[in-house]
Amino acid sequence: MDSYDAPQLTPRQSASSRPENYFIGATPLQKRLESVRKQTPFVLTPPRRKIPQCSQLQEDVDPQKVAFLLHKQWTLYSLTPLYKFSYTHLKEYSRLLSAFIVSEKQKGLAVEVGEDFNIKVIFSPLLGMKGTQKDSEAFLVQILSKSQLPSENREGKVLWTGWFCCIFGDSLLETVSEDFTCLPLFLANGAESNTAIIGTWFQKTFDCYFSPLAINAFNLSWMAAMWTACKMDHYMATTEFLWSVPCSPQSLDISYAIHPEDAKALWDSVHKTPGEVTQEEVDLFMDCLYSHFHRHFKIHLSATRLVRVSTSVASAHTDGRIKILCPKYLIGVLAYLTELAIFQIE
Repeated sequence: MDSYDAPQLTPRQSASSRPENYFIGATPLQKRLESVRKQTPFVLTPPRRKIPQCSQLQEDVDPQKVAFLLHKQWTLYSLTPLYKFSYTHLKEYSRLLSAFIVSEKQKGLAVEVGEDFNIKVIFSPLLGMKGTQKDSEAFLVQILSKSQLPSENREGKVLWTGWFCCIFGDSLLETVSEDFTCLPLFLANGAESNTAIIGTWFQKTFDCYFSPLAINAFNLSWMAAMWTACKMDHYMATTEFLWSVPCSPQSLDISYAIHPEDAKALWDSVHKTPGEVTQEEVDLFMDCLYSHFHRHFKIHLSATRLVRVSTSVASAHTDGRIKILCPKYLIGVLAYLTELAIFQIE
């Protein structure tokens, strides 16, 4: 999938207990990116995008690691480039982050690096998880519990997982020097308290900045169209949309489920540009869904807000949560998310 400038994102509301409040303060790089953006004319939303394809680079990916990333709910963040990050120091980062996590959980008590803890942090590369050879190599960070039983393998269950990636991130790579590693998309699964601690360590260590990545209704519509357009060997899930109706005293949700083959047939009826999805086709696809729903239930969905889209490829929620289901289109899904993350950074 080619990279384009994405539309403006809807900001996520924050509360004092959420991890985004730990990721504060503009870094020198962020100020530099802001300066670059001010010198760049505003670009309108791209009228077309490529339909996600299976990248040849995926052949280098470890199938077990890909399977581990699928069917989990990930919370999305954008991330400014990491200063002086080195892939040759992953083991050292594991030791340092382990000590930092324990220190934070012990309310600031000094912890010596290398001490034996009840947790273990592992940094590991995700080889081949990229769109082009220029993209920075993705990597995975895991917090594991340690079994108290004496054995050679004391690793226990996974407590938290996060991964950093860049898929077709050329527009960001062009704005930074070689001292920076560009991995604009960060995905986390696990307790928010751990996300906050790990984000703080990365921010202090690599002079980077995390920001929650929300997905507005406009981008959800694009996801619905692009993912419906994907050719599937077999469908694993119903195509489903969720709209929110603001009302008092609490909001009302409307769920609209469609058989995936019917959704694909509808898409094929409005799709006119081979290999691409246009803004006109996205609008027409959604308008057809609105019309069909109104014909049966007399409800104008255009007056509501789209908050979730679920397909056999992936599901996404406006609050920045995503679950990827199909390994074939993993790179395509990550490419669009990278696009949104880069736009938020810039």
